[in-house]
Amino acid sequence: MNPLHARNAFVYDKIINWFPGHMAKGLRLITEKLNAVQVVIEFEPIAQKKDRLIVYNKSDLAHPDTEAVITKAFKEFKGQDVVFTNANEDTNIKGIIKYLATKAKVSGTASEKELTTTVMVVGMPNVGKSSLINSLRRIGVKKGKAAPTGAIPGITRTVAGTIKVLDSPKVYLIDTPGVMIPHIPDPISAIKVALTGAISDHLSDEEVIADYLLFQLNQAQDYSYLKLYNIKEPTDDIRVFLPQVAKYIGALKKGGEYNLTAAAQFLIKQYRLGKLGRFTLDDIQPESLARFLTKEIEDPVSRRQQKKANKIEDRRLKRLQQLRKAEEAESNIESKL
Repeated sequence: MNPLHARNAFVYDKIINWFPGHMAKGLRLITEKLNAVQVVIEFEPIAQKKDRLIVYNKSDLAHPDTEAVITKAFKEFKGQDVVFTNANEDTNIKGIIKYLATKAKVSGTASEKELTTTVMVVGMPNVGKSSLINSLRRIGVKKGKAAPTGAIPGITRTVAGTIKVLDSPKVYLIDTPGVMIPHIPDPISAIKVALTGAISDHLSDEEVIADYLLFQLNQAQDYSYLKLYNIKEPTDDIRVFLPQVAKYIGALKKGGEYNLTAAAQFLIKQYRLGKLGRFTLDDIQPESLARFLTKEIEDPVSRRQQKKANKIEDRRLKRLQQLRKAEEAESNIESKL
């Protein structure tokens, strides 16, 4: 494939919405617990007026230039500190613990006053929240795993109790279920989220995700997949690419037909493990980051739309709460009969 003949854009128009019942419940529980929290790690719409620390985990999978340009852009346009971590390797974890310790405040009875910080860790599924908590605990109090981890979105289903990660001052973390925003209006943003594993693969079709991955590899002019999968020449056609990957891994159906779904799943897993290199899917050119970070300030229409969306979501959550109360009342009546 001549690089000049590669696709200039990825065409995808499916809106992917994934906001199952456990996420709605988790969002409600998170909101209810915010009053007891001093710091929120990671998820902007939840943070409200709390101190907020943005953590970019799995930084070992991002393009090497990502940390410097994003850190600079957030500082310049938002006055916001960000931290890049690899929780599996405890990268930059001590810095997070130091930051949280500075947020400690006096709590307890008059006779037993102590400095404490309560922190809520929130974000989309599969960003490594539980891994981050375990890393903070490992470094802060020299203890083992406290939160379950896994590659399947939705492992953490409920808001957990507090987990101590520092003794002096005392720092406690609250783990939360992965929560998506209820609606991702841009299909390309949705497919990016799906590729990173925050949305269940089957909702967006594994072969479509693999096609977007192939598009990104060719855009970066990274043809290392040729040697990895014993492919003779670059291609931008997923109908050509997947059968060759299926052949390489021996993914066959009955009758000898290539199993393209298995090949797509293999590719996606390879990407998420960093086997295909380090990639940042979003545009991190300084001018693009400037537009993104200042868009809300410059675009009153977007602000109005966001406020409208927030109001709709608030009403929806109130209806869910009312339904829950009605179900509890009905259950109480049945138990008395």
